[in-house]
Amino acid sequence: MSAQKGKDLLIRIGDGANGFVAVAGLRTRQLAFNAETVDVTNADSAGRWRELLDGAGMRRASVAGAGVFRDEASDARLRQMFFDGTIDRFQIVVPAFGTIEGPFQITSLEYRGDHAGEVTYDLALDSAGAVSFTAA
Repeated sequence: MSAQKGKDLLIRIGDGANGFVAVAGLRTRQLAFNAETVDVTNADSAGRWRELLDGAGMRRASVAGAGVFRDEASDARLRQMFFDGTIDRFQIVVPAFGTIEGPFQITSLEYRGDHAGEVTYDLALDSAGAVSFTAA
C-alpha cells in the first residue's frame, strides 16, 4: 500500500436513509482496533509462560477526530447524540484499506477555542456492537 492523503480517511454518520454523510469539518481522524485477552495460565503451563484463550475476549473499535463545525446542523446533531447517549451507524473509510461500518456511541465531545482562532472540537466514538469490514 502506497502513502495516502490523511484527508481521504473519512468518518461518516448514517443519514437515516441507508446512506452516510461526512462528519462536518474534521481535520484529523484516527481509527484504532483493540482486543482484550483471556488469560488461562495455570500451574501446568509450559515453562510458566502465559497462555491465552484462542478466540475469546472483547474486541472494540475506537474512532477519534478533531476539527471545526461548518454548520449548526452538524454541531446540533452530534451534541444531541452525546447528551442523549444514542447509538448510530457510522462508517469509516480508510483509503486503499477498506471500510469499517457499525454502531458507535459518542464517548467524548470537547470544545476548544483560542483567543485569536476558531472554535474547534474533539470527538471520540466507541463501537457499540458488531463492526463489519469491507476491503477496498
